[in-house]
Amino acid sequence: MPIHILKTSVVSLSILFFMGSCKKETTWTPLLDKDLSKWDTYLGYKLTTEYNGEKPMDENGVAIEPIGYNKNVNNVFSIIEENGGPVLKVSGEIYGCVFTKQEFENYHLKLKVKWGDKKWNPRLDKLMDSGILYHSIGECGIDYWRAWMLSQEFQIMEGHMGDFWSIENSVMDIRALLPEDIMNPVASEKQPFIPIGEVTENNGFCLRSADFESRKGEWTEIELICFEGKSLHIVNGNVVMVLQNSRYMEDGQTIPLTKGKIQIQSEAAEVYYKDIAIRNIDSLPEAYGSYFN
Repeated sequence: MPIHILKTSVVSLSILFFMGSCKKETTWTPLLDKDLSKWDTYLGYKLTTEYNGEKPMDENGVAIEPIGYNKNVNNVFSIIEENGGPVLKVSGEIYGCVFTKQEFENYHLKLKVKWGDKKWNPRLDKLMDSGILYHSIGECGIDYWRAWMLSQEFQIMEGHMGDFWSIENSVMDIRALLPEDIMNPVASEKQPFIPIGEVTENNGFCLRSADFESRKGEWTEIELICFEGKSLHIVNGNVVMVLQNSRYMEDGQTIPLTKGKIQIQSEAAEVYYKDIAIRNIDSLPEAYGSYFN
């Protein structure tokens, strides 16, 4: 083959390889825009400190209905602008969520979160709280707070970024230290997997392994990687929890829970989210595979 033809072929292959590499690096899909076009909303109740899990009643003892879907009362969810980009503001005044219209499976989610200043009943004397709920299925309002879907929770809370909560009857196995007496299980990548969920002996909560939250007023970067029932909670680049075997219990049966919508909680605290983006993955990123060995 003449040298000039060989060179042309090599250059062409290099360009194709470069284009393929660029495509792989630009597969992030933004989920946030000025119209919240990729999200729906649900609002339950503006709760008081007397709330005990029962359906709220009016002064006549008649059950109050939740606000419901896509009724953004008091502008609980709004979009503001920062440096020309959209930022989701969640006032927290009413318990509820904004949730994706689309279901997702096998993905890498990333976003940034920052606290506002306001808190509401029933959490005026408690830490600021929110959360990312993933693999969300069914109807909203089935949990204790009558606000969310059955799901797995990546906790967003002051000093507790990356904790796990099971929502309703979901379960996951987490690398964690066993709970003892009044202590909660604590995530540790050095430990074996133990089941965490309200329907297990370890209840439905697990503490993250360490606190990597940014300082007050600064953005904290959150990443959630989900693949075939496995997931990783990552805060500012640090893995704080390793989870697998996502499932839920129904009528005594164990059912895999590996896909669903993504919810962002409104939970009595003002909070801001930006740079929300997602990309599909066909395997666990190589850097994280060893966490499950």
